[in-house]
Amino acid sequence: MKNNGKRLIVWALAAMLIPLVLTLIAIWHWKPGAFVLGIVILLGSAGLTYELVAKKKMSNKAYRLAVGLTLAAVFVLVWMNAAVGGILGDDPANMMYFGVLIIGLLGAVIARLEPKGMSRALFATAFAMTLVPAIALIIGTPAFANGVVAVFGLHAFFAMLFAGSALLFRRAGFDARSAEAKGPM
Repeated sequence: MKNNGKRLIVWALAAMLIPLVLTLIAIWHWKPGAFVLGIVILLGSAGLTYELVAKKKMSNKAYRLAVGLTLAAVFVLVWMNAAVGGILGDDPANMMYFGVLIIGLLGAVIARLEPKGMSRALFATAFAMTLVPAIALIIGTPAFANGVVAVFGLHAFFAMLFAGSALLFRRAGFDARSAEAKGPM
């Protein structure tokens, strides 16, 4: 019962973010479709995924944090590409991000959401994220008009989010093993 109250509070806080998002839309002049994509589809699916995946390991705090951090990184990455106009500018090279996300998704499926496998999947996702700007530089996308450091820095930020999630999943695996070793009390 106490857990349901916490979830209700989290979802209420998320709902209170809607006025903030509306203000940002007015300031940034986003299209209505971008708003619908961001709020309804992305935020809703991220919340639903968190509820379904984290529920599996609800007692493991590191696992819940890892799932939350991963979903937040995916949410922002997809939003920047779909709603804001693409990280690499208006260029087909932005499709590489779907490859990054597919690596993470396939890794999660192969790992069956177990912490050790999820850690490996997220490290692979972080590595794939670091490859995107290098490939974009080689093929010559317009994104580098803002500077090479800015583009590589943004990708490093996302890679660190995915690597942080991987480390949290690793921690969750250690916590689970140590709990099994102690046995029931």
